[in-house]
Amino acid sequence: MHLVVMQSKFLAANFLLIVKKALARYKMSMTRIQILTIAALALCANAPAPKTAPAPLASLVKAVDIPYHSFTLKNGLRVLVHTDRKAPIVGVTVYYRVGSKHEPRGKTGFAHLYEHLFFGGSENVTNFDVPLEAAGSPGTNGSTWYDRTNYVETVPTGALALALFEESDRMGHLLGAVTQDKLDKQRGVVQNEKRQGDNESYGLLQYAVNEGLFPVGHPYRHAAIGSMADLNAASLADVRRWFAMNYAPNNVVLALSGDVDLATAKRLVTRYFAHIPRGPKVAPVKAAPVDLPAPITRTMHDQVATTRLWRWWSGPGLNHVDTPALAIAMRILGGLASSRLDNSLVRGQQLAVAVTAEAEVHEQISQIGISMDIKPGVDRKAAETAFTREIARFLNEGPTADEVLRAKTKHVSEEIAALESVGDMGGKGATLAEGLLFSGDPAHYKADLARIAAVTPDDVRAAARRWLLRPALSVNFEAGARREQGDTMGGWGDESTHPAPHADTKKPAPPLAKSAPRKAPPVADVGPLTFPQIQRAKLANGISVILARRTAVPKVLVTISFDAGYAADAQDRPGTQGLMLNLLDEGVAHGAYHLNATEIAEMQERLGAGIAANATLDNSSVTLNALSANLAPSLELMRHIVRYPAFAADDVARVRGQQTTALAATLASPQGLAMHVLNPLLYPAAHPYAQPGDGLGDAAGLAAQTPDTLRAAHAKWLRPDLARITVVGDMAMDQLLPMLEASFGDWQAPAGAAPVKQLDVPLAKTRTRIVVYDRPGAPQSFIIGAKILPITGRDAGHEAVDVANDVLGGSFLSRLNMDLREDKSWSYGVQSVVRQPLGPRSFLLFAPVQTDRTGDSLKAIIADMQGFTATKPVTGEELLRATDGKIRSLPTHYESNAQVMDAIRVNDRLGRGDGYITGLPATYRKIDAAAVNA
Repeated sequence: MHLVVMQSKFLAANFLLIVKKALARYKMSMTRIQILTIAALALCANAPAPKTAPAPLASLVKAVDIPYHSFTLKNGLRVLVHTDRKAPIVGVTVYYRVGSKHEPRGKTGFAHLYEHLFFGGSENVTNFDVPLEAAGSPGTNGSTWYDRTNYVETVPTGALALALFEESDRMGHLLGAVTQDKLDKQRGVVQNEKRQGDNESYGLLQYAVNEGLFPVGHPYRHAAIGSMADLNAASLADVRRWFAMNYAPNNVVLALSGDVDLATAKRLVTRYFAHIPRGPKVAPVKAAPVDLPAPITRTMHDQVATTRLWRWWSGPGLNHVDTPALAIAMRILGGLASSRLDNSLVRGQQLAVAVTAEAEVHEQISQIGISMDIKPGVDRKAAETAFTREIARFLNEGPTADEVLRAKTKHVSEEIAALESVGDMGGKGATLAEGLLFSGDPAHYKADLARIAAVTPDDVRAAARRWLLRPALSVNFEAGARREQGDTMGGWGDESTHPAPHADTKKPAPPLAKSAPRKAPPVADVGPLTFPQIQRAKLANGISVILARRTAVPKVLVTISFDAGYAADAQDRPGTQGLMLNLLDEGVAHGAYHLNATEIAEMQERLGAGIAANATLDNSSVTLNALSANLAPSLELMRHIVRYPAFAADDVARVRGQQTTALAATLASPQGLAMHVLNPLLYPAAHPYAQPGDGLGDAAGLAAQTPDTLRAAHAKWLRPDLARITVVGDMAMDQLLPMLEASFGDWQAPAGAAPVKQLDVPLAKTRTRIVVYDRPGAPQSFIIGAKILPITGRDAGHEAVDVANDVLGGSFLSRLNMDLREDKSWSYGVQSVVRQPLGPRSFLLFAPVQTDRTGDSLKAIIADMQGFTATKPVTGEELLRATDGKIRSLPTHYESNAQVMDAIRVNDRLGRGDGYITGLPATYRKIDAAAVNA
């Protein structure tokens, strides 16, 4: 067992790799603006036209529709119902009209703290996650932001009554179960969440932005996480008053989306919610953008790899007439791959390694931010001058018509993709609920579409000038020791003159009378699992093609994958696969067909397509996300990117520099460093898996890369005899195959045998050890544990290992998470995973803990792991919850095209049959306690 102790936190960017729902469940998320466009696609005059012209967007946006019914209970609860029968699941989305902007002085962080308390049980539900997880809800979640608090779960149809019972019990029967012990524990969890965010590189940015843009007392000034002082001062009486003032049904929108009809929804919602009385209406908050009287500059220091310059303005809210035009402006300026700042500062003058532009839109204001990461070695003054000049040039000239069209196309494509999900944070339920809550119309996304469709280049220029010619807040980050601490930030802002009043947080609150007991409804049995039919074919050159047709949205995912991955670097240089794949879309050259990076990006944007290269430990791949109507021209572009990358010397030098900077940033991040060094610590040097787990390689390996070495790696690994093509989406096989033949059917393998990775290198026995990396002054330690297991990904019959992991650390209710988070409050969350590569599988455990509890946490982790199963074998309740939960949740795992794609590719890579997924229920039912313990 290897334990790498890092004094820091989880980085949100790596959650998809190592953390499932447990560590993300309380993550705050901003209100999402639904904006679309109607526009005709045009082709760039100086780029070669695809053989098949893209379809006009006007014909595609007609598919963007979420039909719904609505009704309101006598107590004021507003209910929206959208029927979508594609899978036997229902998204339950609950929006409370209260967020951090409603908090008064001395009570910052209360909305978010209560979000945590809402998960801690009610008068009739001991723990909300226990029955829902057993019922098959993997996505139980909640979030708090300035304007609202929401709770979401996607459940099997048979568990809808249970989900509504639980939501109604915490809405109407919560207070009697909120004890001092629960408050103290969740206070500790929230404070560790705050430390976790604060300790991230650039982690104090949001505090600085809020403080710089808004005066003391402005509702959007204090952070949703709140201040440590206010959290410490929260008493049981305080949180009871906060609940009574804000969480009544007349302040709620409930959206049900999926396998449910209006009659069923009315019957169940009335049964479970009608008895809850009205309460006080949440008072409206006055808030508006703020004009700074003069420019403000604030320089902050942090452990960062690059100097980052930010320019910030407060801007218009969700329903303002300028908001759509500003969204387009931000995409054109720094949000598209072909953005002005990318073209000028990253690719052109090469003064930056990364740029961004965003408009974070809330109900009453927005925060408009533009950033630049200065390339190491570049003079800061020269870079800042160019940065300022490029923004000014855009404000002076405005965008071109083609830029506006490309930005609109990107919006449409992203919106269509979002509508695959019936629930969760950004699906159809959230779209309807936010439309009603913030704009008075569940179908407000249609009005947004019309507003975007009407935007012209002149509108974009005028809106950008109106808001960005005002004095800006500059927040600049430089490398160095921090001079500010997050513990003292995030509050009302006048703590120096109005310190938090002393409060007796242990003073008992008056007893509350509990209401009559309520009994949870049973969960109906789930039917047989359905999975899209798998169709197989071969191209003329032998490349295997797998298709799963799904018609829920008019989009198609196409992945061409190669048996390579980071493990292939063992035969080349560390970082080769990652750098080679990053260069695929930087330029192509094939006969008369020549495109640079900007032209490639522009073509994707006109097509509403996205092409991304990626590598995992075993696999290198290129994935196309396309609109069905534009698949042929999109595949033509993908063909050139995959087969004919230019590897021009200037592009190689630039992207090599970007990857070197990314490596430095990773090594400056405690979690990033842990993941980077883990595989070389875990595997013997001769094993292909002993490569940095992030694929970034090392400085020496990157420095040695040239156009020739990358061309050689491309020819060696990206070849048709190592390739497989997987397609999921709205496309029939008879339509698909001719397109794939035209793009990849004539691709011939080079002479010589294909390379083979030796995954059977003997694994030396290693002793248990602890490796420590010191970061003085960090408020958290990041603990990662790892162990190679005596099984490989291709071995059959090891589903019991995954069930055992769920019991130990793989779910929110796991032993490790319940111990360190829910019981001891030393962590925001503990998570474990069992990796599933082709070769030896490994167990990984992640635990960010407060620094003063590092040693105690290590002891607790070791004790929990040694106790399972020596003294504490799996219980019947744990086994039933884990196996039933896995069976019932299966339909939710295959809702989107991307989920289906991932499942097919994993099964194909590991040699499983097409019936593996539909056979999983029977497999899990056969797993008993003896198998889990073993």
